Amino acid sequence: MHGTSRRIRNIVFYLLVAVFAALAANFSMGPPWFPISLLVALALAFILLGLALIGLTLRLDEVRVEKVFFVLTGAAALAIPLCVILHNLVYGLLMVWLGEGVGDEAVFFILALFVCPALFLLGAGGSLVFLIKRWLGSKNKAA
Repeated sequence: MHGTSRRIRNIVFYLLVAVFAALAANFSMGPPWFPISLLVALALAFILLGLALIGLTLRLDEVRVEKVFFVLTGAAALAIPLCVILHNLVYGLLMVWLGEGVGDEAVFFILALFVCPALFLLGAGGSLVFLIKRWLGSKNKAA
């Protein structure tokens, strides 16, 4: 059971990284070229995979540093769409309360565009190091 949970967690991790890569590629090439329905589906999948990664990781008995990297990856996946929504919500409220031309809300914008993706990449990179280390360890035991 423990090995099965780890395999499922690893699959969720790889899917999460693939969805992140698809979303990043979509937005890095100028205007989005995915249809809006696909973007919404990918964003929802990103959120759900982030939640699943956190839940599965917390259930496993692993080294604390390994858990931190996987949970960081999942938490950043949750935080990116959340910060996008909060940026738009706060910006809209500022426009309603203070009128147009007041300026933009930058905190959640910076979090969504720079900080959370950097944390995601940091967590994914650290998690990948642990996955490769475990894979190499099992490969050496088999030989």
